[in-house]
Parts: sequence; structure tokens; C-alpha cells
Amino acid sequence: MAYALSFAGADVVLVGRRQDLLSEAEREIAGATGGRTATVVADLLNREGLAELVADAEIHFGPPTILVNAAGINLREPPEEITLESWDRTLNLNLAIPFFLARACVPGMKASGYGKIINVASLQSSRAFPNSIAYGASKGGIAQLTRAMAEAWSADRILTNAVAPGFFETGLTAAVYENPSLVEHNARMTAIGRNGLMEDLDGVTVFLASRASDYITGQMIHLDGRYTAK
Repeated sequence: MAYALSFAGADVVLVGRRQDLLSEAEREIAGATGGRTATVVADLLNREGLAELVADAEIHFGPPTILVNAAGINLREPPEEITLESWDRTLNLNLAIPFFLARACVPGMKASGYGKIINVASLQSSRAFPNSIAYGASKGGIAQLTRAMAEAWSADRILTNAVAPGFFETGLTAAVYENPSLVEHNARMTAIGRNGLMEDLDGVTVFLASRASDYITGQMIHLDGRYTAK
């Protein structure tokens, strides 16, 4: 999503816990697109540090006017193994942080006169999968959070929408992609006959971040090759 936005002309600030991975991504994006990029090292589980995070991001290119809430965790625990700690960690990162980070960006977006917030939902915003109760609860919450954020801020030209990806090969889905039969099953569940490729995210990302979507807010777009349309 950062690549897509940079190709479209956005200045991009990458946020994460590991400087080595951030620096590598920054070099690759800048080399591929020629765009301006920067990094901020932060642990999003630290909610008290979100205001400082946004202030650090503003140093590079001014107040962020596009926010992509892409951080997430899925521990894939059976119901009887979910602990209070793992439940709170999942709901905190997947559901609480998208709201509190967005809220920390809202003053700068208001001052700029507009903002676009893109939440990352999931197939599990609409349906259930085994061993994913905490994750499913958090992603079901993202669907409603997106609508609520849109209701709260759209009058200030700060529009919030969500993308609900199907199966894409990422760190979060590594356990799925280690099972070839499961990968094949998921591909068969789509109408297109394949799982998602990273470039499939490009169009919807740029669309929701641009003026092309200025009359769309509070919506969740399933990017899943019709997995959820059965």
C-alpha cells in the first residue's frame, strides 16, 4: 500500500518497530518510485506514545492527510487457549489503535482541510474461521469502527473507509501459506480462481486515498476475488 501511494505521488512515512525493515522498505520504495519517503520507529501497542508518533511523522512532510491502519496480529489460538493477555493484545492492536492513531491525526487533517483514513479489515469482518475468535472479534469491530469514524469526522472532510482483503501472502498469513492444500482450497473459494497478489491492493488503496473517492465514506470494500460473495 505504501508502494502504491508513493507511485501515485504521495510522500510516505513508514511506521513500525524495526528500523532495519523500515530502512529496507524506504530504500526500495524510493528507488522504485523516486518519491519522498521517511521512517518512524514506534511500537503501536504503546497507546501513550501515539501523539509523539504523529508529531515525529509531521517533522518530515507536515501533518499526515492519509492514514493507513495496517498493523495487526492474529495469534490463531483455539478458544480454550485464549488468555486475558492475548485477548487484550489482539483487541488493542487490531481495534483500539486504529481509532486512537486516527484521532491523533485528526487535528492535522482538519487544519489541512481534508483527510483520508483507510482501515484494514478482513474476511473475518464478515465470517468466522477456526481458532480466530479474538482476531475475528477485532476485525468485526473494524467494520463498525469504520462506520463510526465516518459518522464522527466526515463533516470535516475526513473520510474513513476500510479494505477487507482475502488471502494474501503476508507475515500474518504465513501459517496458511505453509499448507499448500489450504492455499489451493482458498483459491478455489474465489470466483477468480486465485489468491490475492500484492499488486491487487494498489488500485483500491489509491482510489480511497484520492479525490476519486470524495463521496465515499464509512464503507468496507471486500478485496477477495468474491470469497465472501458465496
